Amino acid sequence: MPNRSTDALFQLIHTMEKSEKRNFKLYVTRNTATEDLKIIQVFDALDKMTEYDEELLLKKNPSVKKQQLSNIKAHLYKQLLASLRVLKTTDNIQIQLHEQLDYANLLYNKGLYMQSLKMLEKLKETAKEYNQVTFMMQALFLEKNIEVLHITRSMEDRAEVLASEAEQSTRRLGRITQLSNLALKLYSWYIKHGHARNEQDAQAIKQYFEESLPFEGEQATGFYEKLYFFQSYSWFGFILQDFLMYYRYTQKWVDLFEKEPYMIAIETAHYIKGMHNLISANFDLKNGKKFNEYLEKFEQFSETDLVTGNDNNRVQSFVYIHIAKLNKHFMEGTFTEGLQLVPNIEQKIKEYWLYLDRHRILVFYYKISSLYFGSGDYDNTITYLNKIINWKVDLRTDLQCYARLLHLIAHYEIGNFDILEYLIKSVYRFMAKMENLSIVEEEIFRFLRNSFHLSYRKLRPEFEKLLTKLKSIENNRFETRAFAYLDIISWLESKVYQKPLQDIIKEKSNKTFQGSQ
Repeated sequence: MPNRSTDALFQLIHTMEKSEKRNFKLYVTRNTATEDLKIIQVFDALDKMTEYDEELLLKKNPSVKKQQLSNIKAHLYKQLLASLRVLKTTDNIQIQLHEQLDYANLLYNKGLYMQSLKMLEKLKETAKEYNQVTFMMQALFLEKNIEVLHITRSMEDRAEVLASEAEQSTRRLGRITQLSNLALKLYSWYIKHGHARNEQDAQAIKQYFEESLPFEGEQATGFYEKLYFFQSYSWFGFILQDFLMYYRYTQKWVDLFEKEPYMIAIETAHYIKGMHNLISANFDLKNGKKFNEYLEKFEQFSETDLVTGNDNNRVQSFVYIHIAKLNKHFMEGTFTEGLQLVPNIEQKIKEYWLYLDRHRILVFYYKISSLYFGSGDYDNTITYLNKIINWKVDLRTDLQCYARLLHLIAHYEIGNFDILEYLIKSVYRFMAKMENLSIVEEEIFRFLRNSFHLSYRKLRPEFEKLLTKLKSIENNRFETRAFAYLDIISWLESKVYQKPLQDIIKEKSNKTFQGSQ
């Protein structure tokens, strides 16, 4: 993966489309009297670069002095944002409301109080229609200032009306803040730790959730209150691996947008995330029929202008659709067929390197390595797992642990017994340090320590013993975590029944699908 440039201006320019760049140049030349525009020179130079290089920039633009560059870049950054704001005003309700608020302030500063109040009234109507409580608060704040400082005689009971509106908006905003904080903190916990590892984790999460939840669902009245309420319960269920709860609340999350479809255009990213979680919930519940239905719906949505015309929506849709496609191959056991996705994913990771966070890349690497493992290509399994193991990151400790465990098993499959003993000790120490060792992992390590030197004739009964042990704890809620990351039971069955892993999973998938008919 390419190194990420830390230069904000360079990053901004390289996210712009041709039409946006063209509009910027028109905007700048229209708003300045200077013919020799140094910011245009710097813009063109940065646009042509593949990586930010300040020395090369100055060398190719001798009219730009080093001591000037910082100010020129700062000015260019502001001008770029200003031109984008003008271009994107009609695409975004928040930008439109900001514009109306700016106009209201300008009119007020001109002493045109009644015109400002009319603008604010229009703003409030739009904000109410689109559930934009923060803009309601800002409009009310300016309205109250005008009424307190000036005699407008706009309404006889104006003070009572404004006070009531302000109190109602404050209550709503308070509830939204509490719920959005809860959803954010739960998601942050998951990004750092993954699923609850033990009873201690589960109790800590439950206590925090119960203490932080401001009210029950029936008290959530507005769109955003419901959205963050459903999100909070979704993350709560997911962390606890209560996949039925996770499914119920991700369904409510998506249904909320279906009931108020105009909000899809306003909060597209939340809708995309909801669709991703709903598809993932059906994957976790092994509901292949619903999984395929929602994946098809999501793919159709990804081709709409709402997605294709917005960088963030386009990138997030790519990430979640391809994670779903990989999961589909895991669910159906079509690992070899799924390898066809890898070149496109690799190409897109390079193309979107400015946008993708480390967490998403880690997930892709782990899923791709699992795809290779399922298809029997252990060399490529190890190659992708090394990308995770050698990347020093402070998130998803669970994923890093299972990457090391799968890495160990891949070496076992290849027969690299000369390094196996070292790897067993190394991985065991890492997982113990991360407090990630469950009964499943302990049993796997015990098996590997005791059996990698055995002949196949003696090894098969050991596989059968381990399979029996793990099946007995398969439904333990703190052990399902291990099976979610690594289908160790199917792997053991492939050894016991001497069948390829993907054939074992295909048979299970077919039985599950037939049972749901």
